[in-house]
Amino acid sequence: MATQNIYILGIESSCDDTAAAVLCNGEILSNVVATQEIHEKYGGVVPELASRAHQQNVVPVIHEALKRANISKNDLTAIAFTRGPGLMGSLLVGTSFAKSMALGLNIPLLDINHMQAHILAHFIEEKGFEKPKFPFLSLTISGGHTQIVKVSDYFEMEVIGETMDDAVGEAFDKSAKILGLPYPGGPLIDKYSKMGNPKAFPFPKPKVGDLNFSFSGLKTSILYFIQKKVKEDPDFIKNNLDDICASVQFTIVNILMDKLKKAVKQTGINRIAIAGGVSANSGIREALVKAEKKYGWETFIPKFEYTTDNAAMIAIAGHYKFLAGEFADMSITAKARIKF
Repeated sequence: MATQNIYILGIESSCDDTAAAVLCNGEILSNVVATQEIHEKYGGVVPELASRAHQQNVVPVIHEALKRANISKNDLTAIAFTRGPGLMGSLLVGTSFAKSMALGLNIPLLDINHMQAHILAHFIEEKGFEKPKFPFLSLTISGGHTQIVKVSDYFEMEVIGETMDDAVGEAFDKSAKILGLPYPGGPLIDKYSKMGNPKAFPFPKPKVGDLNFSFSGLKTSILYFIQKKVKEDPDFIKNNLDDICASVQFTIVNILMDKLKKAVKQTGINRIAIAGGVSANSGIREALVKAEKKYGWETFIPKFEYTTDNAAMIAIAGHYKFLAGEFADMSITAKARIKF
């Protein structure tokens, strides 16, 4: 007897990207993202504008995902959606739509923790990408989060280290802002750093206990350094942009790698996965590849399209929740802050 296909529709709306994806038995059939460009002129995400844009985008994005997957909405087995964490207005759009669609189709609803989904993106069936075996450590790095997570099973995760203040993505973006680069500045620091000398300008590494992180002090030291240098030479940034970016990136990557080495030592787990938007950063990827050779780690680096917010990761998390029979009921609500 043929096994029945499990079609999961994933809906992601935690911040400023409206995304929908369709998975069949863990394989991607479609992965559609509508990016909101309206926030660029404000230098950051404006929550009210984000939720309005989600309302405009959610129907066309889901329609496109179903079309690309070449299935009808009636073929869907279940609907997975991001419950949190994220911007409340944005989450409400995805949550409300997922609930009404599941109700209309009379199929199960699956609520997904956005941060767990970033980690579970490693389990999407993808040629050339190996899945990590349990247990493994995940360095989950994004605009809003910096965490080291011990992953013992699909939904058995423990945060063993996290940021005490700014997230690493915020540190990149705010450093870029100090340099007068447009939002989002993190990818631009990565781009210019490739042409610069990483040891041109040494920045201090914050001293934080155990496996936790802190980036606010680093951000302040970069600000004071730039202010002092620009006072001496108004063209300092322009003349040294590549070296400044390379030095900032080198410092941030070193902070992350120091904590990872410590986490490996403490836990005895040497399987390391990276997840979240900042895992697209080339410096972090290169440092992990080097660590694999130097320390004998097993490292898992996701495909670029699964690093930033996307619905494929929501759908794969939904796939495993469906198999475990962990369904949500219609009384469920979005949560801006949510723990593992």
